[in-house]
Amino acid sequence: MDRRSFLRNMGLFGAGYVLTGNAAFANSGTSGMSSPVVSPFPTVRKPLAERRFTSDAVESAIVTFKKKVKNEELKWLFENCFPNTLDTTVFYSEKNGRPDTYVITGDIDAMWLRDSSAQVYPYLHFVKEDKKLRKLVAGVINKQTELILKDPYANAFFNDDTKPTIWSSDHTEMKPGVHERKYELDSLCYPVRLAHGYWKATGDTSPFDAKWKEAIKAFLQVCKDQQRKNGNGPYVFRRTSEWAIHAIPMGGHHYKVNPVGLICSFFRPSDDSTVFPFLIPSNFFAVTSLRQASEMVDKILNDGALARDLKELSEEVHGALKEYATVQHPDYGEIYAFETDGFGSVYLIDDANAPSLLALPYLSGDAINDDIYQNTRKFVWSKANPFFFKGTAGEGIGGPHIGEDMIWPMSIIMKAMTSKDDKEIQQCIQMLQHTHGGTGFMHESFHKDDPRRFTRSWFAWANTLFGELLWNTLNDKPKLLEY
Repeated sequence: MDRRSFLRNMGLFGAGYVLTGNAAFANSGTSGMSSPVVSPFPTVRKPLAERRFTSDAVESAIVTFKKKVKNEELKWLFENCFPNTLDTTVFYSEKNGRPDTYVITGDIDAMWLRDSSAQVYPYLHFVKEDKKLRKLVAGVINKQTELILKDPYANAFFNDDTKPTIWSSDHTEMKPGVHERKYELDSLCYPVRLAHGYWKATGDTSPFDAKWKEAIKAFLQVCKDQQRKNGNGPYVFRRTSEWAIHAIPMGGHHYKVNPVGLICSFFRPSDDSTVFPFLIPSNFFAVTSLRQASEMVDKILNDGALARDLKELSEEVHGALKEYATVQHPDYGEIYAFETDGFGSVYLIDDANAPSLLALPYLSGDAINDDIYQNTRKFVWSKANPFFFKGTAGEGIGGPHIGEDMIWPMSIIMKAMTSKDDKEIQQCIQMLQHTHGGTGFMHESFHKDDPRRFTRSWFAWANTLFGELLWNTLNDKPKLLEY
């Protein structure tokens, strides 16, 4: 059995499936007859006794959603998906009296800085009313601080420094406790987003101590080094692999860039290597994260000098994006490139994972009213984007990580979350409802013609993000759930 098949099979149990036949149906009891009654919406959520964590506020939200929404399948999906991170992936403890939370992605026992931030971010809606949940999220921030200080260039970590990694042969500086050392700019931005959102939601400043400040300094230093104004910087990565998505050229230093103020990223949020090192969606994300870090350092830690350094870099990157991030497309007008090298070479695609061009308003401020973004949005959701796939089951964006004809539900979720069109939002929700492959959960990807062909049955980020979409829609536009 290969690794992907193993993860798929194990994920069915980890995510909480009740397996009967094709996992789409389960026995729900009898109806006064000897034959069992088969329900189209079986209990697939983990039993209470087996859940990793329970939040009273999140459980209350599930009750509210089920009470207000009539669509039985949407109710079932929300109850399965929204709490999936809490049910299956969080490991809460306390170290020296401080919360400490290790978060796995699902079927991979490692903590990604990006995924862990994104998995718990939707719960910020409830941290003010749920002290236990607040401590859990504070623990994620504390854990991320520890991991960034261990290695700001690593993207994924173990909770145990003695645990071996399958990537130990990578040609880079692997440290104990590091699962993978792929430098991704967004992996340093996501923890800032979580920290800022937590602070705004709670007013609690306890996670933001001297160690957190050092982590912010490390973030700033990586960003400056990867502007490539003074050479290649300290990071080098090569992997012995037949897959091009792992390859970094030029002896592991990546291609030369014109040092125009943008920040290099060797890898994308998908963990695939970039073609050109200036990854535009991640640079937009960095502008926002540097601003947020500046605000927090100034108001919480009263360090004006560091706050100014963060703000100045944010402004520099923002100015460089205005000058180097756009290109004239023959059909869609001025759009954002996905990647560039600052010399004039650009790569015109969009990838499914976030940050992406499609997801810019979700992570990077009010881009939704930007004409260039709207042009870009039309481009990425069209055949002009080589990673846009459309079939009999659905349509959406994929990427080289999984391959041709495989649509990521995350792209459909992001389309809905960044849309100003009510009809479009509803269509996205309906498409997601009809492409879970009978499992009751979202997946990494599904085949455009057959949602029963999917990857990663236990992918908590996609589950929680879909729950966030449904919760936001219920609160902002409840009529869109009436179908």
